[in-house]
Amino acid sequence: MIRVLIADDQVLIRAGIAAILRAAPGYEVVGEACDGDEAVTKAESTEPDVVLMDIRMPETDGIAATRRILGSGRGNPPRILVLTTFDIDEYVYKALRAGASGFVLKDTPPERLLAALKAVADGDTLFSAAVTRRLVQAYCAAEGVLGSAGTDGAPAAGRAPVAAGTRASDGRSAAERAALAALTARETDVLRLVAAGLSNGEIAERLVVSEGTVKTHLNRSMAKLNLSSRAQAVVLAYESGLVVPGRLQQAPAPAPVKAGAS
Repeated sequence: MIRVLIADDQVLIRAGIAAILRAAPGYEVVGEACDGDEAVTKAESTEPDVVLMDIRMPETDGIAATRRILGSGRGNPPRILVLTTFDIDEYVYKALRAGASGFVLKDTPPERLLAALKAVADGDTLFSAAVTRRLVQAYCAAEGVLGSAGTDGAPAAGRAPVAAGTRASDGRSAAERAALAALTARETDVLRLVAAGLSNGEIAERLVVSEGTVKTHLNRSMAKLNLSSRAQAVVLAYESGLVVPGRLQQAPAPAPVKAGAS
């Protein structure tokens, strides 16, 4: 049974989604919230598996609520699935940075919404590699990250190039930079390939290791970087320069590993 908390300021939206979930086997609506503050409170009291979170709500929005829920210290925090009107949106990007596991459009058919909730509850991210790249490229460029907005890796018009691995504003803390430097070569390889849109299975095939080994490297790198979702790992890979926007058709070649390393 997948336990779902619905957070949306529109009563009709909440009622419609709740009706869909209650009519489907395997789903339970554990609560509804009309704003971000109520979503945080009810997430703590009901302990859902997934919070279906509208981004644009009055008072506390879905982005702030996502940060608070995932930063609450709960041992097994819920997955956050963002509800949005537009697929490429600054708010969606910020929600992914905050740790959301993916997003769905408000006009998504019921069967796809149910599949999305199950995927997120099972630990998957819910957006294609192409959508991830469009989101990150658009907003990294808008914020001056990497200095590159074009699909060919060229700097955006009117903006001076920025060396890979840096940002126009020094937004990364010293602790974050130290954590990035502390990644092993293999952890860095895996992070790059995740950002390139490869699945764990595809990464395992590329690096000639088991899928379990890929998961181990990814989990270790996420722990070192204090990340809570694969989406955050993708965003950080772009922001740090591990992956340069527009150069993902060929995923970066893995660093050589000494014999015996996995």
